[in-house]
Parts: sequence; C-alpha cells; structure tokens
Amino acid sequence: MNLSAAIANSLWTASNVPALIQFRRALNRPAETQLQLLRDYLALNADSAYGKTHDFGSIRNYDEFARRVPLTDYGDIEPWIERIRRGESDVLTSDTVTHLIPTSGSTGARKLIPFTTGLQCEFNRAISPWIASLYSRHPSVALGTAYWSISPALQIQDAEPSAVPIGFEDDLSYLGGAKKRLVNSVMAVPSELRQVSDMEQFRYLTLLCLLRQHDLRLISIWHPSFLSLLLDALPNCWESLLKDIEQGTCRYADGLPKTVLAGLNLRPMPKRVRQLKQSDPTKPETLWAFLKIISCWGEGNAELAAAALQDRFPNTLIQRKGLIATEAIVTIPFYETRPLAVCSHFFEFIDSEGRIHLAQELRKNEMYEVLVTTGGGLWRYRLNDEVQVTGTTGQTPTLEFLGRKGNVSDHFGEKLSEVFVAQVIQELLAGLSTRPKFVLIAPDGYQSGCCYTIYVEGEVEHELATPLDNMLKRNPHYAWCRKLGQLQPPRHFIISAGGNETFISNEVMQGKRIGEIKPRVLSLQSGWSQRFAGHYLFNP
Repeated sequence: MNLSAAIANSLWTASNVPALIQFRRALNRPAETQLQLLRDYLALNADSAYGKTHDFGSIRNYDEFARRVPLTDYGDIEPWIERIRRGESDVLTSDTVTHLIPTSGSTGARKLIPFTTGLQCEFNRAISPWIASLYSRHPSVALGTAYWSISPALQIQDAEPSAVPIGFEDDLSYLGGAKKRLVNSVMAVPSELRQVSDMEQFRYLTLLCLLRQHDLRLISIWHPSFLSLLLDALPNCWESLLKDIEQGTCRYADGLPKTVLAGLNLRPMPKRVRQLKQSDPTKPETLWAFLKIISCWGEGNAELAAAALQDRFPNTLIQRKGLIATEAIVTIPFYETRPLAVCSHFFEFIDSEGRIHLAQELRKNEMYEVLVTTGGGLWRYRLNDEVQVTGTTGQTPTLEFLGRKGNVSDHFGEKLSEVFVAQVIQELLAGLSTRPKFVLIAPDGYQSGCCYTIYVEGEVEHELATPLDNMLKRNPHYAWCRKLGQLQPPRHFIISAGGNETFISNEVMQGKRIGEIKPRVLSLQSGWSQRFAGHYLFNP
C-alpha cells in the first residue's frame, strides 16, 4: 500500500461524498432537480447582456423559457463570445469568465467555450459522484497511484489577442482548488509532462513514470487508442527504460525544461527493476500487479478500440466513461449505469420528429439529440451529440452515446465536420491553376495505422496531403490525434476517371435514391481506394 496516496485518495473521496448523496437523491426526482437548476440560471444571469436581451427576469416557468430563448449553435453565440474575448463582462452570464476553452467546431476549425466558476462547480457535481461511486465499489483503487492521461500542450496561435486566457495549463484545472491538489498528489505521471512537445520523448517519459509505479491502481484516459499506442512503443525502449529506472536517470534529461525534470523526481529504483524483469513488455497486464480499472471511452467509434484494450488487459475492468464534452458533462459512470448528470446542467432533448422533451419525458430505446444550458453561458445549446435511452437509474434516464449528429468523422476524437472540411478544401484548391473534377476526403486504414486520404480527379500541380494536414490541424482535436499518433499523415489518391460516378453508385448501393444524393467533400466511410480507379501518389 502507498500510504501517502491512500491518505490523499481518502481525503478526495471524503470530499466527494456530499455530491454523491445529492446525486443519489436527485436521481429519484429529476424533474424537480432540473427545474430548480433552470430557475437558478435565470435568476443569477438576469442582469447579463444575454439575460436582458431575452428578459430572463420575467420568465416564470419552463414553457416561457422555451418560447423566449431560442435554440443555439456555436454560430449563434460566437458574436457574444467575441465580446467576452475583447474583455467585456456580464455578456452571456453574470459570472466572470476565467478562461476560454478551445474545442473542435462544426462550422470552423475551433470553438472557444466560456469557462466560469459556476461551470467548474457543475463539472464537480458530476465528477464527484462518479469518483465516489467508483472508489466505494472498488476500494482497493484508493490504496495506490493513478494515471490521469495528459496530452502534450498545443501551441495556440491567434490572429487577435484575447483579454481572457485561452485554454488551461492542465486538465486538472476543471477540478480547481483543494481537489486539484489532492489529485495531483496521487498522479503517477506529473502534469509538467505536457510541456514536452516531441512525441517520442513524451511517450518515453510517460512510460518511464508509469513503469516506476509498482502500485498503479487506476488508468483514466480518453480514447482507448491513446493507451494502446503508448504500449506499442514499450518493447522497443524496454532496456533503456529499465536502465533509467534502476539508475534514477533519464535518456532525454539534457533537453528537458527544469520544471519537467523536477516533476519527474528521478531516483534509483533497483527493487522495481527486479520486479519488472519478471514481467513481459508485450503483455502489459504483467507490469502492474495491482491495476484494477481502466476508464476510457467505449461507445460509438471507440467501441472496437476499447474491446482491443480489454484483450490486452483481460483481468482488468474496462470502465466506459460517460458522455463528457468540453461544453458539458451529459452522463457519468455510476456503478453499472450511465445516468444523466442531472445535478450539473439543464438538459433538453430533440426527438427524430423535432419535438423537444425534458429529462423525465424520455422513452426507453428512443434516440435524441442533446441540448444543454450551463453556468458557462451556453443557452439551449446544441451539442450535436445523439444518444439512446437504455433505461433509468431511479427516475433519471440512462443514456448511451451513439455518435455525432450530421456528417462528422470522429474515429479518435478528431471531430472533423463537413462544414470545416469544405472550408479547408476551398482554401486548398484556391491556389491551383485548374480545379479538379472531383474531391473527397475520407478516413483510410492501412498497415501502419489510420489516416485521412484526399481523393482527387483531375490535374494538380503538386501533392495535397501535406498542406491538407496543416490545414486540418487548425482543428485542435485533429491536431491532438496527429500528435499522439492516433492518426497518421494524410495521403493523396489520384482518381484516373469516374470519381463522381463511383461516388453516386456507392450511395445508390447504400439505399439512397439518386435524387436524394447530395455532393459531399467528407465521407465517413473508408475503403474508397478499392472503389475508385487510380492510385496513391505515394504508396503507403
């Protein structure tokens, strides 16, 4: 047992108990809980610019709220966020916006989501019952360290300055205060590692930290492939890692920032090396004898990757995370279910016929699009996520994430939308002397991994894969996936003839009538290289 980790985990768990009690109570009265959240939002933000525009002060019930406040997407609130970015206060909320958090956009490369103290409290009201239920169900997890995945920092470039900071120093800022300090104290990998931008170094240092942890109990990541790729790199650097762990050194020490070196806390660990030498780097479950849980995405496009991870860790519980977005937390893992985060935000749901329902009105097996109102200033905001009702916990619906609404390609969390890709294609082709007859971008799998391929019919002066990659990286989630190696560099496929005809024929084979087929620049299907006549500009 790691005594210091056990103490910190116990304190963190204890701090989460009040939220757990509140959440359990709310599960049996979702209508009352949600209505009180709405009342609080309207009262607290009546004097904001958005509140005055929609006369929040005179709204007395949900029906009035639904009539007066329109459904929104990012395009609707972007002008308001620009006012926040320029330094104006009391715009979307009366709460101070502490940060603008970048995420992928449906109509552009990036969205900036306002983050407030109120929104931080809402995230904690979801995270706390999740963690408290996890540790109560698996108490041994609290006796050791945990790995909460860290992504290398992205360099955010903006044409205009912002009066409000863009992005967090690290993801633990979502917790804030004492909880952030407690979690930091049990982290197997220090948050300073996000300063390392070189992926080879980042993976090596992450493995170095993880292998040093004899008592690692919990791994929490986002997409399962993040951990799979990390483990794929292990056999090639196994001997070097063992040497560094034994001697308390690091092969990359000379080029690391001082803050990273300090965070690594290097020291000789010969006993741990003797344990590791009895393990097999190709069988990761042998590396951590006390590992109990891996928490990761496991729905939608992540389902197959989660199953592959389970094959690597056959005796470890793979806990599927709920639907967690930058904007809001929709569902949380709660014992064996994933109920709506009913205490965190105000939710509405759109059915297949466009009718809007409240949480208590949802029907089992039906599919809905999620609307959310948050303390960060999103009002009746379309998340563009589709869910299906699987049952109830208490009186609160449990939901399964099905995928992104509309034409959005999202295999590893890259969230490439049709609108954004169309903008990229327009810019990509602007410099060409002749316009191609047909262009399509689609995910593509091959032996070395997954990538996006641009299929082009017509004469082009130069290869398009490299500039395409640079343009797609304006989407921060695509950039993360590329940096982490979940996505390989794009490829360029030259269609010799009949691109549009092949595309239409494929759509007809999928059951669409010719009159219904719309031109697209983004396909969610892979395998187009077997359908189009032609060849890759450079063979993979």
